[in-house]
Amino acid sequence: MDTDAAPSPLSPHSPLRRIARVFEQLRADQLDVLEQVYAPQATFQDPFNRVQGLPAITAQFAHMYAKLHAPRFVVREVTAQGQIGWMVWDFHFALRAGAHDQCIPGATRFELDAQGLVTDHRDYWDACDFYATVPVLGAVVRRLKRAAAAH
Repeated sequence: MDTDAAPSPLSPHSPLRRIARVFEQLRADQLDVLEQVYAPQATFQDPFNRVQGLPAITAQFAHMYAKLHAPRFVVREVTAQGQIGWMVWDFHFALRAGAHDQCIPGATRFELDAQGLVTDHRDYWDACDFYATVPVLGAVVRRLKRAAAAH
């Protein structure tokens, strides 16, 4: 693969645009739509988990919906080069109903197969941003981040 080539422009019907639409429209009661995105033996990794296979990936999303209130992704950018793609997104959620809305920025690197299905999904986001939203622990994390920041 030529890594110096510029990312290709994405048509509205490209696999990554389709994947981005699925993520933005994803709902707890519609997780079966993930079958349209992931290859059966795909891997998924984020700062807390590494799983393989569509059932395990679906379970990760089900867990997210069970533990957080109104989680949703807003995709800000999608780029691709060959079978590798990136999505830059904001993840919005609340820890519980009535709690303050939170937003964590992140990015996902996708590897796609010849059919445009995800074979490898790797999320990049700062876990400290999530920990900072948790009552009590959040105050400690925010204090540590301030102490570690260059002034």
